[in-house]
Amino acid sequence: MLSEARQILSEALTLCRQSNNPGDLASTLTDLGQIERDLGNNQVALEHYQEAVATLRKLDNVLKLAHTIRHVADIQRHMGEPAAADGNYREALEFYRHHKQVPDLDLANAIRGYAILKQDAGEGSYAKSLWQEARDLYAAVGIKEAVEESSRRIAALSSQSAS
Repeated sequence: MLSEARQILSEALTLCRQSNNPGDLASTLTDLGQIERDLGNNQVALEHYQEAVATLRKLDNVLKLAHTIRHVADIQRHMGEPAAADGNYREALEFYRHHKQVPDLDLANAIRGYAILKQDAGEGSYAKSLWQEARDLYAAVGIKEAVEESSRRIAALSSQSAS
């Protein structure tokens, strides 16, 4: 099923490139990137997302740009590229924090990824504050599983700092 979707989106990508519609191009690239990610092809997914970011930088859609940059950071974190991921999380969060109408879930997901990165880097105190912020945002939108994950990570970080 995913391979069929990949084929269809690859054909759509060719059409988007020919039609010179950057909005459709960026959307198709992110959709194709997600499929590649679901298939475990992180490098190919990253390339699609990075091209989408480059395309979105030319448009006036800050929230979509921030969302796509966050996905780039997530992939980089999974691929073991913490420095690149850090810069992209910071950029996505800067866009989100300076925009007046950011969906809480989008902000929470960006903060979550950054919190994982910081926790993995041993920056427990900072990670804990990020997890607290993410937990509050997840609670506001009613994502119980994410609230529970955040709470578990906060508790683990609290017990680490107490010992």
